[in-house]
Amino acid sequence: MTTDTNVTVSAPICVALDTPSPEETRALAASLAGEVVAVKVGLTSFALGGAELVRDLVRANDVFLDLKLHDIPAQVEGAVGAVVDLGVSITTVHASGGRAMLQGAVNAARGSDLKVVAVTVLTSLDDSDLEDLGITGPAQETVLRFADLALSTGVHGLVCSPHEVAALRERFGLHAHGGPFLVVPGIRPAGASQGDQRRTLTPKEALDAGADLLVVGRPITQAPDPVAAVRDIVSGL
Repeated sequence: MTTDTNVTVSAPICVALDTPSPEETRALAASLAGEVVAVKVGLTSFALGGAELVRDLVRANDVFLDLKLHDIPAQVEGAVGAVVDLGVSITTVHASGGRAMLQGAVNAARGSDLKVVAVTVLTSLDDSDLEDLGITGPAQETVLRFADLALSTGVHGLVCSPHEVAALRERFGLHAHGGPFLVVPGIRPAGASQGDQRRTLTPKEALDAGADLLVVGRPITQAPDPVAAVRDIVSGL
């Protein structure tokens, strides 16, 4: 089980562990060990369990610590340095934080195994939401602009919705050929509720477009049998 961005796996699924308590998070992660390539700890889980939870999880799972850091460069560089010490595999920063912030994150991770990936446009936002923020044009254009900036600073990869994967592959190439490692949330199996996600595709559609790591949350974590839900997704790839 690995999220090393130099390794290709047959079913690269990362489960977002959004549970009401650290105890439930630990239990769910333990049940999924060996079933998925990584588990994701987001803001809610980190706020509830903190660094202690992350240190527990990395003993049995590769961990994607998804804090979406966005602050002044010195704060983000310091935070990424602290994340390195936790032993996680991947962490996130917002591409919209700007060049100096992104470079600070990359500098803090240099010499470690931590992969810094830049969030382009959240999968909960669509064109109208971006317009509310003063960002005009299709979401894909914004994703490509942020991707150009982020990759020029040396980040290891990008977070994007499934809808932008093909365009990013066309511009930057496959990961195996030197392109970015693409982490793709907004994954919904056929028939699953979209919830608060706006720009979604099925797991197979995202992989066929060129995704490297599929992030799946509620369709697995809220299933009666999360392990069976993972295996159903894998069987359809």
